Amino acid sequence: MITDLYTYNSICCSRITTRNYSTSFSFGIRLLNRELHDPVYAIYGFVRYADEIVDTFFDLPQATILEQFREETFAAVRNRFSTNPVLHSFQWVVNRFAIPHDLIEAFLYSMKLDLTIKVHSPDSFDQYVYGSAEVVGLMCLKVFCYGNDSLYNSLYQPARRLGQAFQKVNFLRDLQADFSQRGRIYFPGLNLLNFTEEKKRNIENDIAGDFSAALVGIRKLPLSSRLGVYTAYRYYLVLFRKISKLSSGSLLSARQRISDGYKLWLMITSWTMIVLRRV
Repeated sequence: MITDLYTYNSICCSRITTRNYSTSFSFGIRLLNRELHDPVYAIYGFVRYADEIVDTFFDLPQATILEQFREETFAAVRNRFSTNPVLHSFQWVVNRFAIPHDLIEAFLYSMKLDLTIKVHSPDSFDQYVYGSAEVVGLMCLKVFCYGNDSLYNSLYQPARRLGQAFQKVNFLRDLQADFSQRGRIYFPGLNLLNFTEEKKRNIENDIAGDFSAALVGIRKLPLSSRLGVYTAYRYYLVLFRKISKLSSGSLLSARQRISDGYKLWLMITSWTMIVLRRV
């Protein structure tokens, strides 16, 4: 429970940030038990601010700003205070749920990679996916397990696979935009001028394996978080299947999305499946 006005106001800033930047993520958070909302908003606000530094402000010294942001982040965690409300709310969740600092370092390093690497090798790709997606899921998992280290450790690998699945689907959906707007190609060895059906299928087979491994962990999540995570899982799975039906050329010509009405249907059917103990 939040007892001071400053922290409450800071978390409100993280909540507004989440809602302004991601309707899908906001929707997913609302499916978690209420006591989990603020911690996850705090994590997303932090992640979004760092991502904005490397993805938006190209006319500014991004590397310098990112390093300043990193220093301010760890100062906030040490001092349990920041004048930046998003960092103040983030330090609150880090300290309250004992989020390992190496997860924060890995995330910020992946943001740095966005400034230095445009075409990834297999090693840099794995490192980037771990830092940009897997550790965010692990931060949330610390919240969901709330001090139960045994549960956290048992769900550690499935949580990582879920982060991999989500991020790879994002990369596949945004292939054209990432290259044309930011000059980035995330999948190793991929050439958009020679993006064949075989290469697309190879990527999709890899992602399908991630989804399968992740579902094992979702079934073991506490009920307080299972609906939100399972609905997000199904949302990305539907998006993935939609992408899989497209030719490589069609994928590059239009960004795929899921309608709001279909998202609502996913939530209702996910809730039903959990109530009936099918998940």
